[in-house]
Amino acid sequence: MYDTDNPSFGESKKTTTMTFRIDENVIRVLRSESERNQITLNSLVNQLLKRYVEWDMFEPKVGLIPIAKPIVVALFNKMSTEDISNMAKEIGKDVVHDIALFMKNKMDLDSFLSWFETRMTSSLTETNHTIQDGYHVYVLKHELGENWSLYHKIVIELMFNEIFNKTVDVTISNTTVRFRFKS
Repeated sequence: MYDTDNPSFGESKKTTTMTFRIDENVIRVLRSESERNQITLNSLVNQLLKRYVEWDMFEPKVGLIPIAKPIVVALFNKMSTEDISNMAKEIGKDVVHDIALFMKNKMDLDSFLSWFETRMTSSLTETNHTIQDGYHVYVLKHELGENWSLYHKIVIELMFNEIFNKTVDVTISNTTVRFRFKS
């Protein structure tokens, strides 16, 4: 599973040198942020531009809206597990499929996982992906409660089983979603 649009660590990427005029105040804030994160200004700007082309420019086109974490937690906590399950089955899988397809221009396991990682790191979640004993293992860390985990568990299972015809093992807690599947 190699994504040719996303070279792995140690592989060279093609770069282009460009010159831009940027507002002095913006540069000052970016320099400060790069120093605070102990990365070069060039790396920070590349991260920002990458996030824009992989996620931010698509948000309004696919109907995504920013929402504060406490609101998400309150909404999901008020729902029963049956409500969560119904929402994931009736809406979630199709919405995730359509958004990922639109943003990646194809729907296969590699493009879905690439989209999924971008979505998780662009939202309220930290993501860790490893390969262990021939299994891809993803762990999503969040602070959004067990219902949020349950919703994603069901959507992930539906995507893997119905779209990719692949078995997936998903375990959840109130702060994590872990899924693994055979390479």
